Amino acid sequence: MDLRELHSFVAVVEEGGFSAAARRLHVSQPALSQTVSALERELRVKLLVRSSTGVRPTDAGAALLGEARAMLARRDQALRTMARYTGGGGGVLRIGIPLEFPSRLLGPALTELAEACPDTRVQARHLSTSEQLAALHAGELELGLLRERPTGQEFDAMVVNKERLGVLVAAEQAAELAGPEGIPLEALAGLEWVSFPRADSPAWYDELTAILRSHGLDPGVQAPKGQRLIAEVKFAAVSAGRAFAMAPPDWSQPIPTGVAWSPLVGHPLLRRTWAVWSADSRRQDLGRLIAAFEQPAAG
Repeated sequence: MDLRELHSFVAVVEEGGFSAAARRLHVSQPALSQTVSALERELRVKLLVRSSTGVRPTDAGAALLGEARAMLARRDQALRTMARYTGGGGGVLRIGIPLEFPSRLLGPALTELAEACPDTRVQARHLSTSEQLAALHAGELELGLLRERPTGQEFDAMVVNKERLGVLVAAEQAAELAGPEGIPLEALAGLEWVSFPRADSPAWYDELTAILRSHGLDPGVQAPKGQRLIAEVKFAAVSAGRAFAMAPPDWSQPIPTGVAWSPLVGHPLLRRTWAVWSADSRRQDLGRLIAAFEQPAAG
């Protein structure tokens, strides 16, 4: 029995179900269910009564709930006590950043970190989700900003940004297709999607292509592995009038003449960015940086 299992059990009881607890813990529901089931097997007692309306603790589960909360509280107190004997971090904090991550989020977070931990030096690298995940596994990054949430218990994660993506199209097409609420996604049928390589972020790519197909669009051929989907590539592709590209509403890139950005009717494309870090990390400067992202994520 470890603290992670107890933390999961407490979350399920407090949320009254696995779905809500999984969202709270930023893990998948099957993984959370497996964790609690493993705890029950380890203790050789049934802890939860599962039903179609949720879960409730058994007598044994109610007894464990009190003990688990006490143990977790003691853990938190121990960490606070030890924090008085350690510095703010210091050294290098290596973070991975995807293309198109908003400066309105990154800039203030780094400023807050610099004020709280002046001895920490941030080293940032632009990497795809897959590259960041590989670097996190190799211990080459302390924090990654990923377009998908990794599975398993090795990493902790938190959503730090949600963007309702719109589309870039040729200006003449935008004038023809756009209504008061934007362009319907299905109206882009017949245009080529300017995509990114699936290897960069498989889960996010699959989510996008599923949404496109559900609106009658053909995702087309995958972009070659290693190809960077930078702004210039998007502009060049859509300006000829045969393609569309996705972009957030507060994109920092100046849009050239002949290209227009439009929202999508109903906002069918929601891009999430996750802050991901090792579940075993105890770096205070990393904690400060993660906390600085929390307020924007609440929106």
